[in-house]
Amino acid sequence: MRNWTSLMTLLLGWFTIFGISAQTPQSVDDRYLEDQFYVGLGFNFLLDRPTDVVQRSLSYNLQTGFIKDIPLSRRRNVGLGLGLGYAVNSYYTNIKATQVGDAITYEVVSTDDIVRSKLETHTVEVPLEIRWRTSTPEEYKFWRIYAGGKLGYVFSGRSRLVMDETGAEGFSNSDIQKLQYGLTLSFGYNTWNIHAYYALNPLLEDGTQIEDGVPIDMRVLRIGLIFYIL
Repeated sequence: MRNWTSLMTLLLGWFTIFGISAQTPQSVDDRYLEDQFYVGLGFNFLLDRPTDVVQRSLSYNLQTGFIKDIPLSRRRNVGLGLGLGYAVNSYYTNIKATQVGDAITYEVVSTDDIVRSKLETHTVEVPLEIRWRTSTPEEYKFWRIYAGGKLGYVFSGRSRLVMDETGAEGFSNSDIQKLQYGLTLSFGYNTWNIHAYYALNPLLEDGTQIEDGVPIDMRVLRIGLIFYIL
């Protein structure tokens, strides 16, 4: 976790500097495009958790990608954005996932019995946004509100458990929803923008249960910062 914190801090500083320099005025272009590259840092909050399930540590999100800007108005301050990106997400809880053969079982354990239990996903994402902004050909600092949705395909997912008495163990988790989708909203001024994502389907496949038969229907609420770069 310390390595991820250092990495995210480094990326945050680098993209902040790069974003400011990328928006330095060069020449007037009345057919300009905006915000075609993005990088984001955020935290994942699990909603609809089963009883006694708690989040531990910082469940982080790191995302980056390209969005094609498609202006719809003559002033180019209203448009669409369609893109392709990549995201890595971690979810730390007290749910113990165990694989025996092809079967995966889940158990809620005491936080005193584990050091760390993590579910990590790697996703290819397709964002679609309706974009409004106050930019002009001469103005490189402006307000923006981008609302839309995001479709993701999880191409890799892994559960990892660290317990005092057994050390670390992990496996590729096939119970993760391959297709994930939700609503997005980004708003802010200049470099600094708030980004939110609300999942419309559960993180794990339908029918996934804890050992006592309680369904695991957790959904993700993601809140963080997003930086747009031309």
